Amino acid sequence: MDILADVGGRPGLDCKGFCSYCYFKGVKGVEPFGCKNCMPFKKGCDYCSRAIIEGYPGFKPLDMVVFEVAQRAFGAMPDKVTISGGGDLSCYPDLLDLVTILSQGTVPVSLGYTSGKGFVRGDEAEDLIGAGVREVSFTVFSTRPELRKKYMGDRHPEAALSNLEIFCQKCDVYCAAVLIPGVNDGLELEKTCSDLVEMGAKGLILMRFANAREQGIILRNGPILSGVVPHTVEEFRRIVTDASGKYDLRITGTPLWDPETGAPFALAHHREEIKKLPKIRRSATVITSSTAQPLLASIFKELGDTVNVVPLKKDIGCLITLEDFRGLNLNEIKDTVLIPGRALAFDPEIRKVLSLDGRDRMVVRGPDRLTVDGEMSISMSLEEVIDLELEAFTDLIETINALGI
Repeated sequence: MDILADVGGRPGLDCKGFCSYCYFKGVKGVEPFGCKNCMPFKKGCDYCSRAIIEGYPGFKPLDMVVFEVAQRAFGAMPDKVTISGGGDLSCYPDLLDLVTILSQGTVPVSLGYTSGKGFVRGDEAEDLIGAGVREVSFTVFSTRPELRKKYMGDRHPEAALSNLEIFCQKCDVYCAAVLIPGVNDGLELEKTCSDLVEMGAKGLILMRFANAREQGIILRNGPILSGVVPHTVEEFRRIVTDASGKYDLRITGTPLWDPETGAPFALAHHREEIKKLPKIRRSATVITSSTAQPLLASIFKELGDTVNVVPLKKDIGCLITLEDFRGLNLNEIKDTVLIPGRALAFDPEIRKVLSLDGRDRMVVRGPDRLTVDGEMSISMSLEEVIDLELEAFTDLIETINALGI
């Protein structure tokens, strides 16, 4: 049993200031998008009104976090506790006390996200490891201190990198870097990868910088960095592939891709596994992101010709909003439509947009997740990824067989 300890925290406020590339920079009031959690008669719920913008009031008090964890554990000893929140964990004032209480000297603790911007001495990691930290997700951006200082607003970059090295020596550390063209890619990325190999990091997740609505900037705060054109999905995939082949480091990317497992949509690269899926007996349209469409289409092609896969102008499926549905050619859309389970739009409004041609279409949400991106697959085996996809696609096909035409 793994338990989540949510410490709260606000982006930009509880992390020593916004990084220059932060997705949440400049967000003010955002109207509820609508989502799968909304009641049928009311657009807006806690998730699509508050959680989507990390709308915490601030860090939670230590005793509140401990109480919530105790409730989730139901008196049982968890196998692992992951500490996470909306701010930077290195800025949480009671982090060491929290780790000590949650671990009790026996339970391994994972730090779900930190950039180290709250570390000032350079050796804070020693105490945290002694208290029970065994795994760390660390946003490195670059191992060059001056780049961290300029783009992350890190006031003590040397201290952060010193702590990263200590964590790498004694914990499983998975680093992350948002790639900004001309800043921390190219030769700078090569330096970062080489340094992480020398430190002993387990992996590096490369995250494509997003700067426009179709790339996922949906909080009315784009562009994040004026004048910066992000890597295309194809360029980004090549960067991930090249880096993975050069360094003794598990390197994955989001939105694409994991060279070791073929995720996301590993089934597209392991077609013999597709034969394990149920037969499709009815017809439907699957609407998805522009990144997923060619991979999804190749999988469904192996299963027959009754399902067509239509892309929206959005790179990531769970960031699809109502505005994206308005651009569809309804002539391509069948009477039963499946959309990403976590799409950020209100179901009645989606049905209205998809019925503008006079056809009353059935709109159904598919599974929350059909596959995994690099943030998840970096710690997964090929077998685990395939098993997850087979289960999710089985659910999707059973929905098509039950509700399709």
